[in-house]
Amino acid sequence: MGQGFWALREKEKALVAKPKKSRDKVFLNIPYDKKFERLFLAYIAGISAYGMVPHATLEITDSSRRLEKILKLARSCEYSVHDLSRVELDRTKPRTPRFNMPFELGLCVADANRREGQRQNWFLFEAVANRVKKSLSDLDGTDPKIHGATVRGVLSGLCDIFRRPGRQPTVPQMMQIYRGLRKNQAAILKEAGRNTLYTKRVFAGLCVVASSDADRIVAD
Repeated sequence: MGQGFWALREKEKALVAKPKKSRDKVFLNIPYDKKFERLFLAYIAGISAYGMVPHATLEITDSSRRLEKILKLARSCEYSVHDLSRVELDRTKPRTPRFNMPFELGLCVADANRREGQRQNWFLFEAVANRVKKSLSDLDGTDPKIHGATVRGVLSGLCDIFRRPGRQPTVPQMMQIYRGLRKNQAAILKEAGRNTLYTKRVFAGLCVVASSDADRIVAD
C-alpha cells in the first residue's frame, strides 16, 4: 500500500496513544451530497482546529428510533452548526426540497430554549445573503454566517462564532488542516472501501486526521 495509507495509520495510533483533556463536541448539521464535499471537509478541519470534535448523523447507522438518536446526539454536544445552503429542489423525481437540515435546526433551537440561562450554542450558515429571511422567516433577527459556498468562507465563519478561551487558530492554519484532509481523502476512502465521504467509517477517519494535524499545527 502507498505511503499515504501508512501515514494515516500512524496518525491514528498517535491520536489514540496520546492522553487528552476533555474536548467540546460540535453537532454538524449539513447536506450529504457530492457538491458539498469541499465544505464538509472545511467544517471538519475548522472545528478540529479549535480542539473540538465534530459529530454528525452519519454516526447513526441504525434506522430504528432514529429521531430520538439524532436528538440524543445533538444534546451530547456543546455546540451545533447548521448549514442551510442546500435547502433546494433536488433533480431526482419527485423533485422535493431537503427538510432534514431545517428540521434538525428546529430540534436544537427548541432544546436550547428549554434550558434556562444557557447561552446560544447553535449557529447558522448559508451561502447566499438574506436568503434565510425568505426560506425560514421565523429566524428573523438571527444573523447567519454567509460562506458564499467557499472553503475559506466556512473557515472565516467558524472563526467568527468560536471566540472562546483557549485555542484561536488562524484561517491559514485551518486551511493547512483542510489541505491535509484533501491529501488523505483517497487513502481514507480506499481503507473504508467506499467512494463517498458520507459514511460513519470515512467520517471517523477524516476526524482522526484533522485532529492529529490540528494538534500539530495549532498551539494551545
